[in-house]
Amino acid sequence: MKLWSKGLEPDKLVENFTVGKDQELDLQLAKHDVQGSMAHIKMLQSIGLLTAEELKILLGGLEKIGEEIAEGKFTIEPGVEDVHSQVELLLTKRLGEVGKKIHSGRSRNDQVLVDLKLFFREKIRHIAHGTETLFNTLISLSEKHKEVLMPGYTHLQIAMPSSFGLWFGAYAEALVDDVQQLAAAHKITNQNPLGSAAGYGSSFPLNRTMTTELLGFETLHYNVIAAQMSRGKTERTLSAAMSSIAATMGRFAMDVCLYMSQNFRFVSFPDTLTTGSSIMPHKKNPDVFELIRGKCNRLQAVPNEVALLCANLPGGYHRDMQLLKEIMFPAIQELLSCLEIADFMLQYIVVNENIMNDDRYSYIFTVEDVNRLVLSGVPFRDAYRQIGGQVHNGNYTPTKEVNHTHEGSVGNLCNDKIVGKMQKALSGITG
Repeated sequence: MKLWSKGLEPDKLVENFTVGKDQELDLQLAKHDVQGSMAHIKMLQSIGLLTAEELKILLGGLEKIGEEIAEGKFTIEPGVEDVHSQVELLLTKRLGEVGKKIHSGRSRNDQVLVDLKLFFREKIRHIAHGTETLFNTLISLSEKHKEVLMPGYTHLQIAMPSSFGLWFGAYAEALVDDVQQLAAAHKITNQNPLGSAAGYGSSFPLNRTMTTELLGFETLHYNVIAAQMSRGKTERTLSAAMSSIAATMGRFAMDVCLYMSQNFRFVSFPDTLTTGSSIMPHKKNPDVFELIRGKCNRLQAVPNEVALLCANLPGGYHRDMQLLKEIMFPAIQELLSCLEIADFMLQYIVVNENIMNDDRYSYIFTVEDVNRLVLSGVPFRDAYRQIGGQVHNGNYTPTKEVNHTHEGSVGNLCNDKIVGKMQKALSGITG
């Protein structure tokens, strides 16, 4: 069954090519299609296109389909083009002619758009939850290890004293920026396109405000052409936010891979969370974090894929946009899995609390000793030259003391303020 069929069946090769992966991917939209259809028919009854009895029958039929979806019993039958066709086919088979009435005032264009908006809105909230969980773990680790010093690096050269608390907290705060982008994507997604039909509205007196309220959208796309143009734009905005989260996670994963190596020995994990070598019995490889790094690097290409797919398309709907699902759906699942495994792994991270005892880090305290001289009244440039001369002549002896308490220093992480920032960012998604 095809919603656009006029009685003639297309060539099988053409049909298979145009349907593509829709039958597989559309199963993820099924519950949202039912949700959108229920709102639509309630609106149709309110404007006189359905009777109260017809609405009752249709709602019962849709509720039954919704139950089958929840139980995993819903399938898209062979020869049925997509989830929208399958739902309407089931209603017509089970309820008779009344099933054919649900499409009044609606096109498959705005039907798939509202399904996607509802799907993306739900997934954004899942991503936000996963990111918040990882954030909370990082903040907890930051507090736990705030007194444990670690070397800071610039140019991969030993630089200044840092702390594990500062390191964990840095990635926590970086996730706040990512969630702010996710909140922007949520705001753009949370607009109702239903009633825009094929992008040029309908001559029926549709009540689009009613469906907006029924579906819990914040607002609606007022201009019906703009509603259709939101396909692609929604994906582009969401993929950018996902890419931002992935960039933060990929960078953290790289740090972990580096810090697990024997040359650093900053952190370690239990043997059961690492992998070995088929030839070298001593190996403990950070495969989980290498895969997080690889997956997150790949996720950063998604906005470019979306942009190139939609580049230079004129206004209106084009079948190219069907391929957006093939890009976005797996990417969303990939990001969610990376968030889950990263949080799991961090429950078992072991911090080397004695790393600074290694003599190779002696010069890391030069800035601290320069600052002590400055605080005692020595001009900074003179203090810098004095300590630099000691290093050059080989007679520098570090004090190995760090006692910063001002905002943003090794000793004052401001984690309470970072938590406040995250809560504010999340409120743009969770309300």
